[in-house]
Amino acid sequence: MLYQIYETQRAFIEPFAGFAQAASKAYSNPGSAWSSSPMSQRMAAGLDLVYRLSKDYEKPEFSINAVEVGNSEVAVQQRVEIARPFCDLIRFKRFSDDPATLEAMKSQPAVLIVAPLSGHYATLLRDTVKTMLQGHKVYITDWKNARLVPLSEGNFSLDDYVNDVQDFIRHLQGKYGNCHVMSVCQPTVPVLAAVSLMASRGETTPWTMTMMGGPIDARKSPTAVNNLAMNKSHEWFENNVIYRVPDSFPGAGRRVYPGFLQHSGFVAMNPDRHARSHFDYFKDLMKGDDASTEAHRKFYDEYNAVLDMDAPYYLDTIRVVFQDFNLVNGNWDVTSPNGVAERVRPQDIRSTALLSVEGELDDISGSGQTEAVHALCTGVNPRNQRHFEAKGAGHYGIFSGRRWRDMVYPQVQSFIAAHTPQPKAPVAVAVPKAVAVAKRVVAAPVKRATPKAAPVKAPVVAKTTRTAKAAVTAPAAGRKAVRAVAPVVAAKRAAR
Repeated sequence: MLYQIYETQRAFIEPFAGFAQAASKAYSNPGSAWSSSPMSQRMAAGLDLVYRLSKDYEKPEFSINAVEVGNSEVAVQQRVEIARPFCDLIRFKRFSDDPATLEAMKSQPAVLIVAPLSGHYATLLRDTVKTMLQGHKVYITDWKNARLVPLSEGNFSLDDYVNDVQDFIRHLQGKYGNCHVMSVCQPTVPVLAAVSLMASRGETTPWTMTMMGGPIDARKSPTAVNNLAMNKSHEWFENNVIYRVPDSFPGAGRRVYPGFLQHSGFVAMNPDRHARSHFDYFKDLMKGDDASTEAHRKFYDEYNAVLDMDAPYYLDTIRVVFQDFNLVNGNWDVTSPNGVAERVRPQDIRSTALLSVEGELDDISGSGQTEAVHALCTGVNPRNQRHFEAKGAGHYGIFSGRRWRDMVYPQVQSFIAAHTPQPKAPVAVAVPKAVAVAKRVVAAPVKRATPKAAPVKAPVVAKTTRTAKAAVTAPAAGRKAVRAVAPVVAAKRAAR
């Protein structure tokens, strides 16, 4: 019922949001008579803020059209590589007409970025993708809004998430031989499960796993997010935050955790910060600070765009990750697509290098939660494990913004490069002189046997004589080589 009330309210407010936007433009447009009225600038700023607070935010676009690779700018095309009911695998294909740049891009490793399914769209990692494209082939999981998925497609669970990640890894391995996997926030747990299951079956696992700001062990330094999940029962979540999608959407009737509830929880964690940010936006509009106002719009266009999560997936995550701690307790079983329950055993991972990244000021995944992955992956050589803490970085700072680009990305880039096997160059082997002579004799063309009726020609006799004399006068090593090869030559003549 709450979902229907929310949609009704949104539909009622939407015309007022449109009016506020139009009025704001009327007060700020120099060609309008209203712009010359007293308080016009203040009215324009206030109405623009009203519009921003009341508008409906749709899924943003990645809008990555070009990136710098080396010293060249290359074009980028986004396309769907694999389409699933609840997720698309997106590839960012790079193009260049410079032969040297093309050759460099071909040799760069492929990276699968697993985006979080925790209320926001994968476009939240736009900065992550754009930076990684400078030196890698990049793919990303683009999770879909559950309210747009018809009921006929069935449900989506945490086990389905793990199975999809395995399929995406295998797809990249089929194209490039192997790949690297990078998970940000929530997917650290299902990605670790996916790679663990592949290792337990004896499958090829990725060259590296990069775990960034995720709740591997949510018991360590619990945050407000962890406390909410741990202090409420599983039944409380099922009865209080799960609602059915209204009839106005393709997924009508589907049980979901609505995105607007998730967004309310995000804002409630730091209400003062968000209020201050909106007030600063109002003041920047008054001052005409276009750079600051545009930065505010870009951030909140992303932050306010939320999606619904399928109820089985959300409830599984609450139980497995935040209440029963099945991963760290070693009792998590994942059901494969063919219905077989398999135990998640991170200790079976051996050939995959491991990098964990945390933000010093992360208020979503507390200190030590991601680093705990190293204690689970005991089969990975300690020399292939590394932990990095980004000083002064919050949760979003480890994958977006200046700290991501200047502090975290260099660590990720060097780690991936250090664990990407390089093609082996051919090695020249020194051949002993005697062996070389023998090889030349074997490789020399052998004359076919002359028919009895045909007379033996003088040049052949002369050649044979010269060969015999050469064998007699050859150095000892050469004579040995000829004697060693003689049976081989005789056998070849007999065969002919």
